[in-house]
Amino acid sequence: MKTFQLAAEVRESKGKKEAKALRKQGLVPAVIYGDGKEATMLTVKEKDLRNLVYTPDIFVIELNTSAGVRTCILQDIQFHPVTDHILHIDLLEVSKEKPITMEVPVVLDGHAVGVRAGGNLTLDMRKLRVKALYENIPERLHIDVSKLQIGKTIQVGDLSFDNLELLNSKNAVVCAVRVTRTSRSAASSTEEEDEETTEESAESGDAAQSAE
Repeated sequence: MKTFQLAAEVRESKGKKEAKALRKQGLVPAVIYGDGKEATMLTVKEKDLRNLVYTPDIFVIELNTSAGVRTCILQDIQFHPVTDHILHIDLLEVSKEKPITMEVPVVLDGHAVGVRAGGNLTLDMRKLRVKALYENIPERLHIDVSKLQIGKTIQVGDLSFDNLELLNSKNAVVCAVRVTRTSRSAASSTEEEDEETTEESAESGDAAQSAE
């Protein structure tokens, strides 16, 4: 994963009134917990969060505070329902010894044979939930779809990646090549041609027998 540098200030006050006052100053209340330590209340600048939050990328965060640097990930985020301003974030401290759970974006590689046959490739799950040591979590999960035929799917249970565990249901469909009108028409035309060829062969055989 990429590393994101984030500055934060430790705060002592808490409560809705204090949080509202912080937001008016362009600050976001935050909390970091995990790794056997007590939760620590923080404030971060909202503008510093934009490149962390408004992106499909995932990061491990180096959180710089007056108490030192702590390694963490973004665990939860709350948005204002109207303005979409960030209201609060939860950070989870991580270590090299303990696995963590994260959602990782999915990327489809290759050109599916089913698409060449007129099917439509769809991505049903844009992210997969994984469990691993944070150092083993990739920025993307790459899935090869080149052999995926029309009407077929790739499910979570069909996938495996080094040094991590997939936590989604094994029956969940990740991607599929679905039948389209074009592919149905092509299939129907092929069937009709096959039937005509069979009938012509049969008629030719009958004619030959009559001639004898």
